[in-house]
Amino acid sequence: MITSVVESIHAVPAAEWEQLARPAGLYLSHQWLVGEEEDPTATRAYVLVRDREGSLLAAAPLSLVRDEPNDAYRPGTVLPPPPRPTHSPPRVIAGARRGYHNTPLTAPGLDAARRDACLVLLRDAAREFATGHHTAHWWPYLTAPAATRLAPLYPERPLHLEDDALIPLPGAGIDDYIASLPSQRRVGIRRERRAFAAAGLDVRHRLLGDCFEDAGVLLAGHQQGHGHDRDGIDAMTGLLKRQAAAMGSEARVVTAHDGQRMIGFCLYYHYGTTTWIRAVAVDRHHRAPHLYFNLMYYLPIEDAYAHGTTCLHAGMTTVEAKRRRGAVVSGLYALVDRPGQQPPETVTGEPMARAAGAAQQPPPPVSSAASG
Repeated sequence: MITSVVESIHAVPAAEWEQLARPAGLYLSHQWLVGEEEDPTATRAYVLVRDREGSLLAAAPLSLVRDEPNDAYRPGTVLPPPPRPTHSPPRVIAGARRGYHNTPLTAPGLDAARRDACLVLLRDAAREFATGHHTAHWWPYLTAPAATRLAPLYPERPLHLEDDALIPLPGAGIDDYIASLPSQRRVGIRRERRAFAAAGLDVRHRLLGDCFEDAGVLLAGHQQGHGHDRDGIDAMTGLLKRQAAAMGSEARVVTAHDGQRMIGFCLYYHYGTTTWIRAVAVDRHHRAPHLYFNLMYYLPIEDAYAHGTTCLHAGMTTVEAKRRRGAVVSGLYALVDRPGQQPPETVTGEPMARAAGAAQQPPPPVSSAASG
C-alpha cells in the first residue's frame, strides 16, 4: 500500500472519492469538502491510501484549525483535561470537520486485515501531519462502528460526546412511516400535521441559493436565542451563502411563509440512502401550530420519500423527541492522539460503554449544524 498526502480535494477525481464517501455520509462527500476548502479558519490536507495498481483503498481529510467558531468542535470545550500538563489540546481534526458525523473512509469490500492496515496508515499520516505543525490530532463525533475500529490504534479509550438520531423511513410514503410508529405517536403526529395544514401557511420547496438571506436572519435569531452570540445575521447569512454556492441544487430548503414573510425553514440534503437535516430555524414569536415539528420532520420526510431515500438523519440534541418519532439512537465518540502513550491492548463494546459515562458538555441547538 502507498500513502500520499495532497493539499486539495480537487486533486482527487470526484468519482473515485465518492466510491468511498457515499456509504459514509454527506459531510465526507467530495462536493461538501470542496465547499469546506473555502472556509478560511483551517488549512486542509487529504491522506490517500492506494494499492500498487493505484486503486484508492482509504482516505481521510485533515484540518489544521486556526480559529474554531463552533464550541462543539473546540477540544478544550468537549474533551476532558489532558492526562499530563505537557499535552496541549489537539489542533488537527481527522475526518469530517462539520456535521457531527465522522468516520475514516475505506473502500467497500475490503477484508478486515486490509481495512485495519489502511486505518494504521491513516493514523500514521495524521500523526505525521500534526507533528509537522507541532500539535496532535483527534477524530471528533465518530460513529460507534468507526470508534470501535479505530480505538485499538489510540492511547485513550473512545470518549462519548453525544447521541445521534436516525429515523428509518419504511415503505413508499409518509403514511407508511406513520404506520410504523406506536399507536399513541401515530395519533399525535397526525394531529400535528392537521393543525399545521389548517393554519394555511404557504409551504415552498426551494434551493438555498434563492432564499439564503431570509434563512440567515432566522438562523441568526435561533442561534443567538441559544446563547451563540457570535452567530449574528452577517455571519449566518455569509455561511449559508457559501454553502449555497458550494452545494448548488443539492442544497434543498423547505420554507413556511405567512404572506411574504418567511417564518421558518429547514435545510437538508439527499445523499446516498439518507436525507440529512442540516439546519432548522423558526420565528419563535409566530403562533403557527407545530411549525418546528413539521419543518424538522414531516415535510423533509415527505421529500425524502419522493427522492427515494430510506432514512432521515436527525442528528444530535432533543434525542427523546426524535425517539418519539421513530429514531434509532447511537453514540458519537472522540478519539485523541497523545504521542508517546501506548494504545490500549484490546477494545470491545465495554470500554466504549464506560466512556459514555465521562463528563459531557451541553449540546448545541439543532440548527447549529449550519455552522457545525
